[in-house]
Amino acid sequence: MSSSNPVLHLLFFFFFFFFSSSILNFCTSQRQTNVITSFSFSNSPWRPTQNRTLISPNSTFAAGFLPLPGSVGLYTFSVWYYNVSSDNVVWSANHRFPVSAAASLIISRSGELRLVNSSADGRNLWPFPAVGSVNGSGLSLLPTGNLVYGNFKSFAIPTDTILPGQHMNETILVSKNGRFRFDSRQLVLIGRNDIYWTNKDNSTFMSFDDRGITYGDNQIYYASDLGVQKLRRLSLDDDGNLRLYSYDMGLKQWVVVWRALFQLCMVHGTCGANAICMFDVLNASTSCVCPPGYRKGVDDSCELKIQIRDLGRSNFLRLEFVNFTGGLNQSDIKTTNFSTCKARCLANPNCLGFMFKYDGSNYCVLQLERMFDGYWSPGTETVMFLRVDESETDVSNFTGMTNLMETTCPVKISLPIPPPESGTTTRNIAIICSLFAAELLSGAYFFWTFLKKYIKYRDMARTFGLEVMPAGGPKRFSYAELKDATNNFSNPIGKGGFGVVYLGKLGDGRVVAVKSLKNITGGDADFWAEVTTIARMHHLNLVRLWGFCAEKGSRILVYEYVPNGSLDQFLFQTVEVGLESSLETAELVGSKSKPILDWNIRYRIALGVARAIAYLHEECLEWVLHCDIKPENILLGDDFCPKVSDFGLAKLKKKEDMISVSRMRGTPGYMAPEWTRPEQITSKADVYSFGLVLLEIVSGSRNFSQLDSKVESDQWFFPRWAFDKVFKEMNVEDILDPRIKHTYDSQEHFDVINRMVKTAMWCLQDRPDTRPSMGKVAKMLEGTIEITEPKKPTIFYLDD
Repeated sequence: MSSSNPVLHLLFFFFFFFFSSSILNFCTSQRQTNVITSFSFSNSPWRPTQNRTLISPNSTFAAGFLPLPGSVGLYTFSVWYYNVSSDNVVWSANHRFPVSAAASLIISRSGELRLVNSSADGRNLWPFPAVGSVNGSGLSLLPTGNLVYGNFKSFAIPTDTILPGQHMNETILVSKNGRFRFDSRQLVLIGRNDIYWTNKDNSTFMSFDDRGITYGDNQIYYASDLGVQKLRRLSLDDDGNLRLYSYDMGLKQWVVVWRALFQLCMVHGTCGANAICMFDVLNASTSCVCPPGYRKGVDDSCELKIQIRDLGRSNFLRLEFVNFTGGLNQSDIKTTNFSTCKARCLANPNCLGFMFKYDGSNYCVLQLERMFDGYWSPGTETVMFLRVDESETDVSNFTGMTNLMETTCPVKISLPIPPPESGTTTRNIAIICSLFAAELLSGAYFFWTFLKKYIKYRDMARTFGLEVMPAGGPKRFSYAELKDATNNFSNPIGKGGFGVVYLGKLGDGRVVAVKSLKNITGGDADFWAEVTTIARMHHLNLVRLWGFCAEKGSRILVYEYVPNGSLDQFLFQTVEVGLESSLETAELVGSKSKPILDWNIRYRIALGVARAIAYLHEECLEWVLHCDIKPENILLGDDFCPKVSDFGLAKLKKKEDMISVSRMRGTPGYMAPEWTRPEQITSKADVYSFGLVLLEIVSGSRNFSQLDSKVESDQWFFPRWAFDKVFKEMNVEDILDPRIKHTYDSQEHFDVINRMVKTAMWCLQDRPDTRPSMGKVAKMLEGTIEITEPKKPTIFYLDD
């Protein structure tokens, strides 16, 4: 037979390809079908190269040897979500001691479950002694993800993750990098045994379910996607934050639905010694920077550039919005003033700096021997004074409102130099005396010229923002700066009656809300009214104005960014409730659901808003009417501290003054009855709007939403209905927010809710002169004055 026959070569190649494909398909099918439901003595040993997978009865979880990410030839015996492609490991037996391909999981003749690295190494790497019956059911994986064998349960010794239904009390989670620990109540930095987060009221986490409800020993916590059954896990991540995840089948990824800390810089150990942690809220990431006078050291730490030679003559650099929480001495020594606090630090050779508050509390904390866990946040009221050598030339780049309110681009306008005096004074006097009529005409001409020049320069001053502003007023931004900060105004976060609000980030890292005013009537009057009014106001519960822009026909205000959004997003979330009307059947509608506010937070919000409006009405240099009190204009900070926005629309010289307006101001549904009558408007219009908001905080529904089907729609008046329920039927539970009605405790919450409802009824009286002032409203909510029985609220077109 000739070896060059092409037909034989073709036949040989065909048979070889067919035979090889058959063998490959057979091996692949054997590899894919190597699934077991239990591992017993007869299956022993189990090696990483066997590609076995232990499946739970519901096919939700799987267990077996997994390759260690980033390592070649190393494995861990783990439990994972079987139908999830990434971040699916929930438990590992040997995550700290990975094994090689020669390892094996065996059940000995005595019934002991053993994980050994090789036959030469007899050390058992299984984390807890596991002994069972040789003839028993063997190692199995329950539908809950619990790996069990004899007396062993993986739920009893979790690693970094807790699953739905798993008991958490007295269990300890440790992050994969071994730096952080969670013990059911608090988060701890292991290296320094340093607690940086404690659960509210020291409550202990007990368990959570697949609908997003976490149960504590005296608290209940809700996920943002409450009510939907999903794959979930509670994990202590390597960045030190405790997060609850749910798996989104559409996005094919894990989504965070609850977290212990929003500000990641509050996690201790994020940066090294002397370093300052910076949190990027847009990317949810942190970075470590060195303060002025320091340079980079090892492990994200910082060290002094110039060692302090003379401790008695050292200088201090002012770092605003900076706080260090990891010093050896964190006690408040209560000095009488700033100079005393500074002197105490200078006298102590171990003092590296001191923290001080300019709020009249005389807060003073010395940083002794070390400075750890520093962070920058506009939310802190602390100013850090860093001790450096007197020869240090660095200047502080951590500046606050004092520097930001300085005008950076002053405009100087000067009048032209008058012409030199003429030498013909005598002749002019003779002419004026002779021609008295000509003198009058000349005087009128010069007066007219002066008036024209004055109007010109006044308009120029208004254009360039040189109207009368308070000392140290807000910073003036250029249009280009704000365009760059907002990415060409491409991220709107809100819309009001006077314009659109955009999210922005300034060059110094601060996140701001940029309000571009539109459709301003009457020229620049509304714009300057808001700028000059807000610039003079400083209150905890009012949104701060950080700057403005007035160029290129644009009128823009730059406010502080309040991250939690407006109150209406928390109060008016649609809830679908089943036939049993229980918490377990409640489901929030919409993907942007917010946490449900408890009664204590709602009371704090109501009291903070009342104090802010009372400040506008009674404490400002110019009395201010808000004219648009509603939940959309009440913003909530990180700690749910309320901040009133969109004020400064109307000003009074005295609080008893009245104003006349050519058009109605406000939002339908929140306007006082006098707006529809030919009456002048007083500060009592804001009191009426606040009363409606107060009832909405209690009920969790809009005041114009009909809550009782027995009442005709044209006869529905929410305050009158609420009054009947509370003061006639004596059943306050009927008006409470159904989402948290179950948490209402008549002993714990009655006094607070009773004050809120009674105060609201007094605010909603039809006649303005029968309503209390906002200062009295705040005291009524505080409980410092007695609240008498209110009259039933009425409105002019509805009879009792």
